[in-house]
Amino acid sequence: MRSIMAQRGDSTAADPASRTLVLGVDAARRIVQCGPNAALVLGREPAELIGRPAAELVAEDGKADLEALLEALEAGQERRAVLTVQGTAAGAGATDAVVTAQPMVGGVGEGSLAGLLYVRVALPPSERYQDPALMRRALMDDPLTRFGASLDLDQSAKGLVDVIVPHFCTTASVLVLESLVAADEVHSESGSAVLRRIAVTSDDGNPAWTATFPIGEVLIYPEGTPYREVLDTARPVHLPHVDADQAGDIARKWRRRPVGDLLTGGSMVLLPLIARDTLLGFIACTRVPGFRRFDAYDVEIGMEFAARAAIVIDNARLFSRERATALTLQRSLLPNRLSAPSSVEVRHRYLPGSKLVEVGGDWYESIALPGARVALIVGDVAGHGVRAAVTMGRLRTALHTLANLELPPADALHVMHELMIELGEQEPHFATCVYAVYDATTGTIEVASAGHLPPLLVAPDGSNGYLAVPPAPPLGVAGGQAIESREFTVEDGSVFVIYTDGLVENRGRDIDDGLARLQSIFGPDTIDRPMEDLAKATLDGVYADHHRDDIAVLLARLRRLPEDRCASWTLPADPAAVRRARGLVRARLDEWGLGDLTDTTELLASELITNALRYAPGPIELRLLLERTVVCEVLDRSAALPRLRHAADDDENGRGLLVVSQLAHRWGTRRTAAGKVVWCEQIVPGVDPDPSEPVSTWPGENHHRE
Repeated sequence: MRSIMAQRGDSTAADPASRTLVLGVDAARRIVQCGPNAALVLGREPAELIGRPAAELVAEDGKADLEALLEALEAGQERRAVLTVQGTAAGAGATDAVVTAQPMVGGVGEGSLAGLLYVRVALPPSERYQDPALMRRALMDDPLTRFGASLDLDQSAKGLVDVIVPHFCTTASVLVLESLVAADEVHSESGSAVLRRIAVTSDDGNPAWTATFPIGEVLIYPEGTPYREVLDTARPVHLPHVDADQAGDIARKWRRRPVGDLLTGGSMVLLPLIARDTLLGFIACTRVPGFRRFDAYDVEIGMEFAARAAIVIDNARLFSRERATALTLQRSLLPNRLSAPSSVEVRHRYLPGSKLVEVGGDWYESIALPGARVALIVGDVAGHGVRAAVTMGRLRTALHTLANLELPPADALHVMHELMIELGEQEPHFATCVYAVYDATTGTIEVASAGHLPPLLVAPDGSNGYLAVPPAPPLGVAGGQAIESREFTVEDGSVFVIYTDGLVENRGRDIDDGLARLQSIFGPDTIDRPMEDLAKATLDGVYADHHRDDIAVLLARLRRLPEDRCASWTLPADPAAVRRARGLVRARLDEWGLGDLTDTTELLASELITNALRYAPGPIELRLLLERTVVCEVLDRSAALPRLRHAADDDENGRGLLVVSQLAHRWGTRRTAAGKVVWCEQIVPGVDPDPSEPVSTWPGENHHRE
């Protein structure tokens, strides 16, 4: 079976920068079939190759590599290598080629076809870009679909130049309006518009192209240059031949000398990128000397490609603008400071979704509450984009208000659920949320959850587990069971971790594996590790996930308030309790070295106790806390909350809470299981009552700049 076979179309046939010869090799490793273009690839006629050993195709230094390819054929494997091939006669030229060995099924015995060798060599410069139909097919078919699948501006531009070089030119760069890169609205721009070069590539091996036309450069092209002309006219600019004088003139006006050397003798066409009647930028295409010059038909093919590429660029622009808007909105709605009692250390991590995923609705919150307590919250609104960010802002604001009203976690989430039901009448919404309140005076934490993943509690010895919080459906999902809370006793120094599902779940990992990974982060050294290190460790390995969802993590190291900063007394329901309370307050403030606050605190305690004696049955508890402020609390057994009112001139009572509101820095009430607490606080001289540090930057910001 020795023959000259017709040229077969392989996967490289659409590549205008190369030419492929197909050779058939038998079991004896001799050439038994040859394509008709042997003279174009190897410089020899097909008849001269038939019957020759395949080893004669390559020089001595390449025989071992060819032998490996032929052995792969015998083993039924496909292999590829870059070899220096040569003709079979003296004086035949040598050239580098990509040789692919492809086995044939059933090729057994001498003379039978064992496999095919595809020998692909680069076209000489004079022969590239000769076939317009081949160029059009290479530009318009699969490559456009491939790079158009990305909604990232930089990736789209990189894919664009990788297609146009080498199929259309030897060097190309993409320049777009700077306002487009900044995700602003693009308006009608003049030739003096500010541009940014977002992609450059060349295949002539000259590094001067990327050095002279660097990626990321922001510039305004000078008047009198072809670059300015394409911006002024929004029409293609065709320079069939750039002579030395013309190239030098461009270089002088641009004040960039290397431009003259690179453009001299070449051919150039500038293709405007126009989408929805708006100029977005242009593609600069160049063929260096030795290649066929651009003609009018090339310009037509290039403009057809540029028109489709402009749609891809515009889609990426619109996506970038919407994502930047949602990200900016989301960041503005997230807390700019976290507060907690002095005995509680809080750290957070927030990471937006990757650029392939829209911005979501994750949020976190840490709110210091009166009485050395802190509300710790993490939530996740379903969906992505601006709507999810807006809904997140609504919920966070509402929940912040409910926390300051000191509603218990379950009650607060119930109110949030009703709010989500109301919002769902206009547009369906639902969200998950976990809400915890830690009391640093008792060492207990009360947790409620609405459809959220369970919190992780890490003991000081490193043992950890997920808390069994009563399940409830997400906020906004009607017909579910009631939201309940559960109280847990916490060892001093424990770490409490709440998070969103993006931390433990992705496309390639089951959620159970993610939960196990989170547990493995916290070991016996947890109590000694800095909180910042623990926060960083939670995000290890997530940055490389290109389909990552939003991630919000809140960690709190929970410690009780020192015993010497908390004093509590039970007083009988007797008017004499007021005088006793004054003595107790005076003695405790003297111990704390706060004698300057004695008179005011005695008066405040008297008014609060008098109010409790008047309206509540049973004994009364008085408590003083020294935190960043001095807090005075009176606990009684009445669930009725006092109301501030202005007494008339002839009223004999009703002025107690008015006095409290005037003298205290803050005051308020909250219900308890047995009654209520009325509290007030005073500023300690020389101590900032709100030392929470503002969050100037969020972790991961440098990874997601738009």
